[in-house]
Formats: sequence, C-alpha cells, structure tokens
Amino acid sequence: MHGFPDSSKLWERQVPSLVEAGWRVVAPDLRGFGKSSRPREEAAYRLSEMQADVVAILDALGVHEFDLVGHDWGSALAWRMAGALPHRVRRLVAVSVGHPGAAWGAGGSAQRARSWYFLFFQYRGAAETLLAASNFKLFRDFLGDGCPQAQADRYISELSQPGALTAGLNYYRANFQLERFAATEPARSMAPIRCPVLGIWGSKDFGVLEKQMTASTEYVPAHMWRYARIEGAGHWVPYDAPDELNRLLLGFLSQPMHPVSRL
Repeated sequence: MHGFPDSSKLWERQVPSLVEAGWRVVAPDLRGFGKSSRPREEAAYRLSEMQADVVAILDALGVHEFDLVGHDWGSALAWRMAGALPHRVRRLVAVSVGHPGAAWGAGGSAQRARSWYFLFFQYRGAAETLLAASNFKLFRDFLGDGCPQAQADRYISELSQPGALTAGLNYYRANFQLERFAATEPARSMAPIRCPVLGIWGSKDFGVLEKQMTASTEYVPAHMWRYARIEGAGHWVPYDAPDELNRLLLGFLSQPMHPVSRL
C-alpha cells in the first residue's frame, strides 16, 4: 500500500521480485491516486474508509489471511489494519513510517519541525494553489533534492489531473489531529500489534526521523519486532534502495509462522 503522492507504481521494483519468489501480490491504487476514484468529500479519505476498500478487494479475491507492506500513508494504514484485524494480518512491513501512536511523541520538537507540511496542507484551497504555482515549484521543494527529476515530473503529471491534488491532500486533512502534533508522549490507548513486524527506515529521510520508527516497539511485543536501517536511502525507500528492500522483504516474509506469533 502506497502513500502520498504515489500510486501502485511505487512498487514496480518489488512486485516482480516477490512474484518470482512465489508470492501472490496485490498492489492497489488507493482512492484518490492513480486510476482509483477521487471522492470529493474530505471524510472519504479517512483511514477507516481506506481499510474498508482494501478489505473489500481482498475479500473479492478470496484472500482471508495476508501479509501487509506499506509506505508513508500506506504504512499508517497497514498499522491500523494490523491492530484492527489481528485474525487476518499475518505479518506487517512498515516502510519509513512507524506506528501512528508513537510518531509525534517520540520525535519531539525535531519531528514536528520536519512535519511542517502537515499544518500547511490543512489550508484548503490555498495549499493547492501554492503547491501548483510556478510549475509546482513549492511541491518540488517539498520533494527535496533527493527526488529524481523524472520521478517528480511523474508525480506532477498525476497531481495535475482534475481533483487529484486535493484528493492527495485530503489524506492529511481527514486523518490529522492538531492535538497529536503537540503530543509529548506516545498515544498508549491505540491498539497493540500482535503479529511480527519489520520496520524499515532510510537514513536520509527528510520527513520522518528514526525515532518515530524505533519507538514503534511501544506497540509491538519485543520478540515480534525487527528493524532495518538503510544507509543512504531517503523517504522513498522502494525507489532509493530497491534491491535492499527486496532482500529484506523476501527474508522477513519467508520466515515460518510460529503459534506464539498469533497470540
């Protein structure tokens, strides 16, 4: 499951590797992105709605138990699904983004400084106008120097479609709570995770600090938690380190499931 401003194309280097190893892979365009629909209502982009979409797809395919791999908002969605559907989620791989309950409190003021865009994206209409101005200059600045030109151009081409930019920003508007931005402690009331988890983070991530990933241990039993730091990779690990990511995915997903892991 991808995040902003991606589509299922994010996984174009991972899907062939997983399929070749014998896995059945489902990589949808989440609503608002790629070839998916773009509802106008802001509430349509809540993670609860995304979860219903993904579960409906899997049910239609006859898939009851499954492993989840998410990046960015797709990671946030994967964490949610692992907590809400412990009887169906076998393993979870969270790329770049740790458990939502740990992100703000663990990162402190440094994380909030990196996450300035969460506030900026709340300005409905104004954010769209400013991001798109001067051939999406501010959006290109948001992506950072580490984003290849071709990748940025593809994002801009997709976000230039009618309603696409607003749909993407609605993820932040529908799922972000201002009080969590100022949090100083993990949100301990959130559901614990009861499946094996692999957290993956790139050392050059511009938006999220390492602490928000490693603090996910607050929500995962110690014997079920694995962590991999990829040196030199930025936020878009699937693009920056595809071979290393594939190695990690295949190694983790191929581990046998022990009964204790489902308790």
